[in-house]
Amino acid sequence: MDSITQIVLGAACGEAVLGKKIGNRALLFGAIGGTIPDLDVFIGKWLFNNEIDAMAFHRGFMHSFLFAILAAVGFGMLVFWIYNRGKRFGMTTQKEWMWLFFASIFTHPILDSFTAYGTQLFAPFSNYRVAFNNISVADPMYTLPFLIALIVVMCFKRTSTKRRLFLQIGLGVSSLYMVLTLVNKYHVNGVYKQSLADQKIEYLRFQTQPTILNNILWYGTAETTEAYYVGFYSILDAEATVSKWHKLPKNHELIGGMPKDLETLAWFSSGFYNLNETADPNTFLFKDLRYPLMDESDPNSSVFKFTITKKGDRWEAAPFYASDVSSDALDSFWTRLKGI
Repeated sequence: MDSITQIVLGAACGEAVLGKKIGNRALLFGAIGGTIPDLDVFIGKWLFNNEIDAMAFHRGFMHSFLFAILAAVGFGMLVFWIYNRGKRFGMTTQKEWMWLFFASIFTHPILDSFTAYGTQLFAPFSNYRVAFNNISVADPMYTLPFLIALIVVMCFKRTSTKRRLFLQIGLGVSSLYMVLTLVNKYHVNGVYKQSLADQKIEYLRFQTQPTILNNILWYGTAETTEAYYVGFYSILDAEATVSKWHKLPKNHELIGGMPKDLETLAWFSSGFYNLNETADPNTFLFKDLRYPLMDESDPNSSVFKFTITKKGDRWEAAPFYASDVSSDALDSFWTRLKGI
């Protein structure tokens, strides 16, 4: 999920492990731990010259349970060695610091796994991407109550029982909301299945996920042998059905065979992608169809897309862009969210 949410969750883990002993410093160190896995964005750009390789590196090994264990041991030993001095000598144990970093680091990929992006929890043993697709990568309804609870926690002394109370409230509200998103997911999947059956669309597979910043407006993609069908459904719609489907051709044949870089992109998008030609015969537009259109009436308003260009023996991807996210598209998005 977004960085603010991961910082908040990491801080909560720090408070749970060491808040009673070191007070607000536990929030700080937990927040640092919660940020560590996403450093793979910068490390990937440093390690790889190819944007596709760097993209595949994100939410890879540094989001795995093995990394959480190794990093917790390393950071726990290091921070304990730095912290356990002077007046603070004997206040904490090395084991407690390891637990703080393990909790704050490991909960990061666990939370990411509920989004559509996918997280390689089992790397390097498997490149399987865990993605439950039940919450947006940024959802203020999950983050804000949690954040407010932690701000209140900071106002009390480390020995106050109210710190633990408000921490439990923050965790409880956020967890309850997460359960609600799973209930919504179950309902929405049923709506999409029935809508596909009603339209007599014979699909190979489909997936649904909420749109950005909310859990009300959902987007679904169904794959057939030659195309994808995409459509929206709002929980506030008068009827439990997908009222409009867009048929998007796959166009996978535009690039002959399956070169390694395209194979990586196909894996990255879980196979939900299509290609479009550009004015340059060596450049194509790659659209990741896991993510929604910004305008329901415009099948070209995909929010996650980028160009890929053949350069020598490899394909290079330009950073993704969202040129269609205009004020009109945003207005259409929010109007659709309110239901029809």
